[in-house]
Amino acid sequence: MKPLSVRQEQVLQATVHHYVDTIEPVGSRTLVQRFGIPASSATIRSAMGALERRGLLTQPHTSAGRVPSPLGYRHYVNALLPEPGVAVQHLERELTGLSLRWAALDDLLQQLARRLTDFTGLMSLITRPRPERSQLEAIRLVQSCDRLLVMLVEENGRASHLNLRLPHGVDEELPAMERWAERQLEEGRLNWDALPPQLQRSGDVLRGALDHPSSASSALVVHGLSRLLSEPEFQTKTDLLPLLELIDESPENLVRHDENARVWIGDEHPHQALQICSVVQAPYRSNDGIGQVALVGPMRMAYATARAAVQRVARHLELMLS
Repeated sequence: MKPLSVRQEQVLQATVHHYVDTIEPVGSRTLVQRFGIPASSATIRSAMGALERRGLLTQPHTSAGRVPSPLGYRHYVNALLPEPGVAVQHLERELTGLSLRWAALDDLLQQLARRLTDFTGLMSLITRPRPERSQLEAIRLVQSCDRLLVMLVEENGRASHLNLRLPHGVDEELPAMERWAERQLEEGRLNWDALPPQLQRSGDVLRGALDHPSSASSALVVHGLSRLLSEPEFQTKTDLLPLLELIDESPENLVRHDENARVWIGDEHPHQALQICSVVQAPYRSNDGIGQVALVGPMRMAYATARAAVQRVARHLELMLS
């Protein structure tokens, strides 16, 4: 794809900032007046049209201005993200003070999650550190009524099992899911990016269990659900119901176990219930393993602030726990 021109990048960045601030579509005249882009309204309008043709902007109504598309947010995060504001420096100082007062790990995670939500206005999640599993050698899936027994064999010979609730209708996928997992392990590891769409539901169940073998609620701290529900994007019950069910039934699946910082935007996220959201997460390492710090919100979020906040909280957790 041809790179964007400097003017197109200016317009895309300004459109994202305007929409994050106002939740309103924007036209060329407003961009010129508010952001001081040194060009005429006609020039900006032409750039907006070019961005729309490339799928980076969209027009919700014929007579309205433009708003960023998920692809537009992705380009913004990859190439146009500004440095976080000075407020992040204040957060850093707060975290330093907080680190001197904590006693129990659960209390610390609760305080950090609450502060993340207060700082960003987004729903925050922090997982407890968990030991890394050695390389899997074999997986067997055994159904028993509405339960799924997952039998695991690691390369060091250690065997274990997971007893999971089996969602309705997923049982039909299990034979194909087991064959897919077996082929993946023969190649070295489970590559979830290669999961066929028809195995998505059983794959979500299995991956969530492998990512979070201790699925007890104490393994995860969640704060700020009310903030998430108050966002205009989440007022439609049909869109929101899968997300609420996920939070209620298997909150551990809200965060993927990953050794790298990630930003998931819309349908990039492997879990369907989170494809109306963006998820910003960063790992932290301790003597007990790896945990995750994450923020969940609408795609219309202040990505620079969110990413800086989760990275700083993760870094402070590493300093305190290692």
